[in-house]
Amino acid sequence: MTEQAKSPVLEIENLTADYNGNRALTVNRLALHEQELMGVVGANGAGKSTLVGAILNWSRGAPRVSGRVVLDGEDLSRLDTTQRVKKGLLLIPESQLIFHTMSVADNLAHHASEAEAAGRHIYSLNDIYDLFPNLANRREHLGGQLSGGERQMLGIARALRLAPRVLLLDEPSIGLAPKLVSTVLKTIRQLADNGLTVLLIEQNVKAAIEVVDKVALIERGRILAEGTATEMRDDPRIAEAYLGGQAP
Repeated sequence: MTEQAKSPVLEIENLTADYNGNRALTVNRLALHEQELMGVVGANGAGKSTLVGAILNWSRGAPRVSGRVVLDGEDLSRLDTTQRVKKGLLLIPESQLIFHTMSVADNLAHHASEAEAAGRHIYSLNDIYDLFPNLANRREHLGGQLSGGERQMLGIARALRLAPRVLLLDEPSIGLAPKLVSTVLKTIRQLADNGLTVLLIEQNVKAAIEVVDKVALIERGRILAEGTATEMRDDPRIAEAYLGGQAP
């Protein structure tokens, strides 16, 4: 997918996060365009989760966040997390965010209204079950009875019911068997192909680079390199550190 000339859907400028006076994140600019799937990759502790937390102005560690987060031309920087979610920024954290003691159907019962969604696509239950047939077959099962892959899919499905404008996913492959990693990431690719703009935070670089349009490499809280998946696959910092080989 080529980058479109029109304005980005999501644009981040001069975004910083400080914990107890220590700078953990400095991102000068990052932009996502319509229907783009961008992967942010890096090692543990590189600042990936800090980045998506700062975009939503949410973190368990309560950092001091500054900078601009612009969604469809609207500056959200002064809005709290709840207001940003209402605008269409949806985060699926590493913990998957499902209710383990509720059935799959009950987990999916809450959805955005037409007024709340403000023209965004509201995923119906039929949409969800078409995307995730396993959930359709297990709709009466409790969330806690699902496999790890099914729980991850349910977390994504719950976010889709809230009509995201941009979906942020934090390490969706973590703890999953390789076959399930491929299934989850291919589903995320399908969502982008169907019109959703997605920012994917992922440590499994080898799997992520097969499905994303663009890659941003983050280390020590800074974006060191950014480009198309093809370009970044050949970048020596990616090839040697994460793909088990050397760039040509």
